[in-house]
Amino acid sequence: MVLWPNGEPGSEVKTAEEKIRIYTNGEHVVSSIHRPSITLYLPAKDKATGAGVIVIPGGGHRELWMDHEGYNVAQWLSDHGVAAFILKYRLAREEGSTYTIDGTELKDIQRAIRVVRNRAQEWGVDPDRIGVMGFSAGGELAALASTRFDAGTVNASDGIERESSKPNFQGLIYPGLPHDMNLSTQTPPAFMACGENDRPEISQGVPKLYLELRETGVSVELHVYANTGHGFGLRANNPPPVSGWIQNFFDWMGGQGMLKRK
Repeated sequence: MVLWPNGEPGSEVKTAEEKIRIYTNGEHVVSSIHRPSITLYLPAKDKATGAGVIVIPGGGHRELWMDHEGYNVAQWLSDHGVAAFILKYRLAREEGSTYTIDGTELKDIQRAIRVVRNRAQEWGVDPDRIGVMGFSAGGELAALASTRFDAGTVNASDGIERESSKPNFQGLIYPGLPHDMNLSTQTPPAFMACGENDRPEISQGVPKLYLELRETGVSVELHVYANTGHGFGLRANNPPPVSGWIQNFFDWMGGQGMLKRK
């Protein structure tokens, strides 16, 4: 479903259609996004935990890798009772783009959080147990959303805009890291994972962020996987132990009290 049914602010003159290319391994890579949307993966009611996660694929802010950082993740979560919402966001670094990361893209994830919170009852989600999970460039967006949030606009004519944009928890999977994190005691608890062979700004930057979060008083769990590089996502052929990262995330959610069934 589109996030702005009546038109996306900043995309009023954009008419190009979405582009989908199929990579050599069969994965879907999407670009030319001008109508940001979420794709719903709702769990069976008898499995539902009441938690919800907005899944944010990466792709260098130029495209979105929709399978191992989107569909596969959302399916796993919904199979385990967590409602998942895959975000397609506008791309700031695509050739010819007029969008920005901390403007347009951030607004897209904030709007997605507000939409899910606004329709939480309809979708079987507790509005106080809505998190974000981002991969690579999507991890940068998840981190931005977790540090630059607001309580909503009280008198907004659009009811969705009255909702808070603050996620209740965050999953940062080999994330790109914003330059100004604005960490505080209000930053949501975090789960972070990366590979030791990733580029230094991630393989070293994520552990540094772990220490900064702890120093700020934020609860955080970190996994750095040996002999692992960038972009592992969720694939059937991932070897252990990195193949177990999503189970670790799920267990962490339970430890944070996010999986209580009502």
